[in-house]
Amino acid sequence: MAGRLLGKTLATVSLSVALASVTVKASGSCSIPECRSSFSSCGSHLNSNIMSGSNGAKENSHKKARTSPYPGSKVQRSQVPNEKVGWLVEWQDYNPVEYTALSVLAGPRWADPQIRNPAGRTGLVGRGLLGRWGPNHAADPIITRWKRDKSGNKITHPISGKNILQFVAIKRKDCGEWAIPGGMVDPGEKISATLKREFGEEALNSLQKSSAEKRKLEEQLHKLFSQEHLVIYKGYVDDPRNTDNAWMETEAVNYHDETGEIMDNLTLEAGDDAGKVKWVDISDKLKLYASHSQFIKLVAEKRDAHWSEDSETDCHGL
Repeated sequence: MAGRLLGKTLATVSLSVALASVTVKASGSCSIPECRSSFSSCGSHLNSNIMSGSNGAKENSHKKARTSPYPGSKVQRSQVPNEKVGWLVEWQDYNPVEYTALSVLAGPRWADPQIRNPAGRTGLVGRGLLGRWGPNHAADPIITRWKRDKSGNKITHPISGKNILQFVAIKRKDCGEWAIPGGMVDPGEKISATLKREFGEEALNSLQKSSAEKRKLEEQLHKLFSQEHLVIYKGYVDDPRNTDNAWMETEAVNYHDETGEIMDNLTLEAGDDAGKVKWVDISDKLKLYASHSQFIKLVAEKRDAHWSEDSETDCHGL
């Protein structure tokens, strides 16, 4: 009973999706996935795109959540046209496919399944690969540095004239797409702890380190994750694992190594769910998993870094 009440509460709160774009200190950052704040910035445009499912989706919003086959299976979703995504649009013949992976069925039931994806129809009911009914919370650490030449000088893009920013990207083993090295928030875990843990496991292979190596790594990670940072996004994510009854929500946070000295002492090594890991130049040419490209664009804008060779590109390009 307690699990069901908790699930309903989370589902209700999850309907409020928001962008956060303020600089905060680690001690002052919100560590609860359900806390939401609204800000007027280019992020608010992303917010309106994601939530447009309430009245009918735009062509490019809520798109990956309708792709087939469903990840890790041969299951084909019922096709949902853009004009029928929103729950407020009457569709008496809507007959979504039901699918919950066997690995998920073997786990505990967390909440009442009679809840709806806040962005609209996906063509599939059940939990798919997601462990919880309703929101499944994740955290995405975006680690950045300035691209520099051999002399240590920042490299500027020849067309935009802005400094080029780099971030640590991993290649996911499950789908082969490049992504931010994030992961799921454990029950009772603070977001700040998830961000540091996931980056260590996926980008530094911390799980395979010796006790002495782990202690040294922890000291270095503490320097990186205890500095000022930007909360880039909180809320619903257009994820290929989403269903009508279960969906991904995340908190994407940018930790920037201004001088590059911290990351120079950390050797990137793929681990856990990552097949590869590397520094990637940030630009509009990036093709990343789920909504990660949108998060990276927001980081570039907040850091006043290079994004596009088209000087006309702005927030409305999301």
